[in-house]
Amino acid sequence: MEHRQLGASGLRIPVLSFGTATFGGSTEFFKSWGNTQVEEARKLIDICLEAGANLFDTANVYSQGVAEEILGKALEGRRHETLISTKATFPTGEGPQDYGSSRQHLVRACEDSLRRLGTDYIDIYHMHGFDAHTPVDETLRTLDMLVQSGKVRYIACSNFSGWHLMKSLSVSERHGWARYVGHQVYYSLLHREFEWELMPLGIDQGVGTLVWSPLSAGLLSGKIRRGQPMPESSRLAQGGGQGPQVPDERLFAIVDVLDEVAAQTEKTVAQVALNWLLQRPTVVNLVVGARNEEQLRQNLAATGWNLTPEQVARLDAVSDTTPTYPYWHQRLFPMLGASAL
Repeated sequence: MEHRQLGASGLRIPVLSFGTATFGGSTEFFKSWGNTQVEEARKLIDICLEAGANLFDTANVYSQGVAEEILGKALEGRRHETLISTKATFPTGEGPQDYGSSRQHLVRACEDSLRRLGTDYIDIYHMHGFDAHTPVDETLRTLDMLVQSGKVRYIACSNFSGWHLMKSLSVSERHGWARYVGHQVYYSLLHREFEWELMPLGIDQGVGTLVWSPLSAGLLSGKIRRGQPMPESSRLAQGGGQGPQVPDERLFAIVDVLDEVAAQTEKTVAQVALNWLLQRPTVVNLVVGARNEEQLRQNLAATGWNLTPEQVARLDAVSDTTPTYPYWHQRLFPMLGASAL
C-alpha cells in the first residue's frame, strides 16, 4: 500500500482508508449504507491491515455515535497499528450546544469520541463542516489546545469552501496555532467542482486532499448502466445517496468510457474510477467503504498500478464540465496561470 504525506505535515497515511459509515445502521439513513456490527467489523479491519490500509475514518454523527463505538471495540488490542480519523461539528442532539465548532461543543465532542473509540488520542480530527456562527479564532484556538494536550495529533476540515479554509489557515498562521493539514472533500469523475478553487488552494497552501464518496454514492461502481434499472440493493435505491443530481447522459457517457478502460486494464469499473482519483493533484487518500469482504477487497485492489496517460486523458475529457464564474473566465487567460488545473 502506497503512503503519501498529508499536506504540510510529517504524517504519512495510506492512499486508501476504510470509511465506517456502514458501521451500526442505527438510523434509517445510515441503515441504507450498511449495518456492520463488531464481529464483521473485525474481519474487515483484518483485511485492511493485511493490505496496509491502516487508516480508519469515522465521525461522531455516524449512526449517532454507534459507528465510533463499533470501531473502538473492533480495534481493541490493535490501536498501536492504526490511525483513526473522526469528526465533529454536525448535530449530535437537540440542544443549542449539541452542534457547531464552539469551544463548548468541541471539547465535549472530542471527549465523547475518545470515550466511544476507547482511545486516549485521535490521529486526525476533522471539522465536519464550517460553523459560520462561531469565530474562527475560537475554533482554532480550541483545536490547538486539543493538540497541545495530546488528545489530537493533527487537525483537518471537511466540506469547507475556499474562503472558509483560507481564512482558517491565515488565523492559524497569525497565532502560531495548529493548522489544517487535510481537507476531506466530495470529488469524483462525476463531480469535479473541487478542482475549480479548492484544489489550487490545496496546492498553494500545502493542504492534502482526502476524498469522500469517490464513487459518487455508487453511481460509478459499475452497477448503474445505461438502459438497466437501478439495483434494489444499491445505497441510492434505499435512500442513502448524497450529492447533486446529474443528467443521465453525463453519467452514462462516463460509465461507457470506464467500461472501455476497465476492459483494457482488466480491472473493474470502480477500480478504474478510484485509480483516476489517485492520480489527481493534492489527492492523498480515498475513503472507501464496503458492506462486505468482497466489496472491500475489490476497492483495495484499486492501488498498486496506474492508468496510462492516454487512459487518464480519455477520462478527463469525458468528465470535463464548463465551470461556473469566475473560473470559466479565468480559463480565457491561461497565460496568467489562475486556471492552471
